[in-house]
This record gives sequence, structure tokens and C-alpha cells, in this order.
Amino acid sequence: MTATDSGATMTVKLKMLDDGLAAPAYAHPGDAGADLCTREDFTLGPGERRLVPTGVSIALPFGYVALVHPRSGLAARHGVTVLNAPGTVDAGYRGEISVTLVNTDRTEPVSFRRGDRIAQLLIQRVETVRFDTVDELDGTARGAGGFGSTGGFGAGPR
Repeated sequence: MTATDSGATMTVKLKMLDDGLAAPAYAHPGDAGADLCTREDFTLGPGERRLVPTGVSIALPFGYVALVHPRSGLAARHGVTVLNAPGTVDAGYRGEISVTLVNTDRTEPVSFRRGDRIAQLLIQRVETVRFDTVDELDGTARGAGGFGSTGGFGAGPR
């Protein structure tokens, strides 16, 4: 990893499985996610999901993960999102990255053409941990309070 004026840069080995597609790229300086494109034409009907190939495989170094995130414009304009967001590409995986898209719109289908941007790929460092089984956990102010325990939507000030 080397430092540059625009931040830290690392090199990830990339294999293009389809020479007719653009490699993942950042749309703007400072963007966190590089755009992934579809390898095929398809239409998602209302409520439909599909596993979409991208024509890309990568070799991440151990200690890193690639996360597949939705594109905000697709979500806002068409209701299309990544179903298992974020999708996880582990460092040991060398196959084609595919994206599970879903059309959440109840009435309108959405069509895609080969080469359309469908998701973003973020590379992040991860820690591997050793789990230590204990009889009791340290106490905290929150304790075991889970879903909704800090006040939910419309709950007003605390």
C-alpha cells in the first residue's frame, strides 16, 4: 500500500472474464466504491430478483474483503438494490463476482443492457479474531437491549 495525494492506494489483481466490458472503476476521485457492470442484458420484473454476472474476478490479499453495495441512483430512481447488501467477497474466493439484484418496485420492470453499472465494489481491511468462550460477558450501559431498545422511528426525544 502506498500513500498518494488522494489517499492510500493498494493494488488488487483483477481478471477480466469478458474482454468487452470495462474494468471496475471509480467514477470520481475520493469515491469509496468502484462500479461493477452487468455482463448480460436482462429485465427485472416487479419484485423479481436475479443473480447477475459481472465478468470480473479478483485476488484479494488475506486481511481484506470486497463488499458489494447497491448504487444509490438505481435504488432512488428504480427501486433496484442488492438483495444481500453488502455482498461479501472473501479473500480466498477467485471466481466471478456476481450480484444479486432485486427490483422492489411493485409495478414497473427495469431493463439493463450489457455494460450498465449495477453495483459498487468496496475493498476494506478486516480483522480475523479468535473467539474465547466465557461464562459471563462484561457489563455495559446498554446490556442486552436489542432491536428498538434505544428508541425507534417516531419515538421522540429520550
